[in-house]
Amino acid sequence: MHLGQIAERTPGKPAVIMAGSGRVITYRELNDASNRLAQLFHAEGLRPGDHIAFMLENHPLFLAIAWAAQRSGLYYTAISSRLQAEELAYVVDNCEAKVFISSHALAETASAITEQTPGVRLRLMLDGTAPGFLSYEEEVEKYPATPIENECEGVDMLYSSGTTGRPKGIKPQLSLARMGEPGPLYQLISFLFQPDENSVYLSPAPLYHAAPLRYCINFQRFGATVVVMERFDPEGALKAIEKYGVTHSQWVPTMFIRMLKLPEETRSGYDLSTLRCAVHAAAPCPVPVKEQMIDWWGPVLHEYYAGTEGNCFVYTNSEDWLAHKGTVGRPLLGKVHVCDESGEEMPPGTPGTLYFGEGPVFEYHGDEAKTKASRDPWGNGWSTIGDVGYVDEDGFIYLTDRRSYMIISGGVNIYPQEAENVLAVHPKVADVAVFGVPDAEMGEAVKAVVQPQFPDEAGPELEAELIAYCREHLAHYKCPRTVDFRSELPRHPTGKLYKRLLRDEYWKGRSGTLASS
Repeated sequence: MHLGQIAERTPGKPAVIMAGSGRVITYRELNDASNRLAQLFHAEGLRPGDHIAFMLENHPLFLAIAWAAQRSGLYYTAISSRLQAEELAYVVDNCEAKVFISSHALAETASAITEQTPGVRLRLMLDGTAPGFLSYEEEVEKYPATPIENECEGVDMLYSSGTTGRPKGIKPQLSLARMGEPGPLYQLISFLFQPDENSVYLSPAPLYHAAPLRYCINFQRFGATVVVMERFDPEGALKAIEKYGVTHSQWVPTMFIRMLKLPEETRSGYDLSTLRCAVHAAAPCPVPVKEQMIDWWGPVLHEYYAGTEGNCFVYTNSEDWLAHKGTVGRPLLGKVHVCDESGEEMPPGTPGTLYFGEGPVFEYHGDEAKTKASRDPWGNGWSTIGDVGYVDEDGFIYLTDRRSYMIISGGVNIYPQEAENVLAVHPKVADVAVFGVPDAEMGEAVKAVVQPQFPDEAGPELEAELIAYCREHLAHYKCPRTVDFRSELPRHPTGKLYKRLLRDEYWKGRSGTLASS
């Protein structure tokens, strides 16, 4: 449904409730705020197909900014608020943003990228200003709260780190459909989870991630209320479900683990009876964790497997999962092909690279090589996000490995090459490998194994120095939590690092399937 129609019908209804502060943005306020910003974009010369970027914490106006771009036919990039300045500058410049928006809470990082992003013609800051930025509030107030002419649907273009160490923009096709025309994700949500204007959707994760952003936007298309947690807190999440009568929610397995670790009297002290759908994705959920969650919350858990690329949507409900424990579901969007390196399709139960055909088309912005690498080399037009798995006799998919050694920690994708590239240039590092190791709470933790330039320096002091050095250049979650030292790393004479040999040492004795590790 069109946001303006919802605002006209239920102007005073909460569109956004901030769980921590209690601040409410009504549908009238959301519609007006997004219209004013869309008018500003238009006045600045932005037209369908142009690009904006914004870096915000879970801010009350986060979704208003996304809606302004969405109703203007623009590409918009929501950027992690945890990035360091050099990472932020790369994304803003690479996506060719003409407008960049941030908040005063992130002013230090946001204001540090001005010289590296010359293509930005307008910089706006919420809740205050910094050098190079105009006041968001003062600028948008100059424009009317009426829709721009010829509204059409825009689309997000989000960034996912690549194995080369540089983030890559995942650029979907821009449909420029008439504003309010439902897209594939809206239709999937409607079919699977059946929300309506009486639904209350809880978003406990950072809104700059693909799933929270897209689901919040689409639940608002139904006229639902979106409850946003400023930051995840396990008991706070339970409190929000009870306080606001949450009907739908979305999680990552780490959140389940943290809630399960609460004392039994705390967990049982909240009324969760309104919860109809608890959706989880982003990382494989350990089988025992999911079993406990279903025992606690009932068969309301829904799982999907999909990438930011949007080339597939694989789904399972609680009943099917209990009959196929460890599965991530069956494809609802895209047809799966499990292939070996020669392109031969594997029989049920035999692992191979997961390719998907007959789904949406995407490209990696400005990276033809990576776009080509994501397609099958046999000319079928299939695409992959690099995961390895198998399909059982009933068509259910199971993940068994990751082709690129991507780390998933707390539901966040981390590509180790970024940290390797930083640590490799440290004067005290002769060689380095970064990979994920088992972590009971986060699923995986980032580990570095280092060959020191001077063997006598190996120890706690060097470990602390290397972690601090990495954190100066990268967001902290991408950096190693621990460092081990070796006299030599396993490399082929050609220079190829046998990372699997190192990684296998730490995963020895663990199940081979990610969903049960």
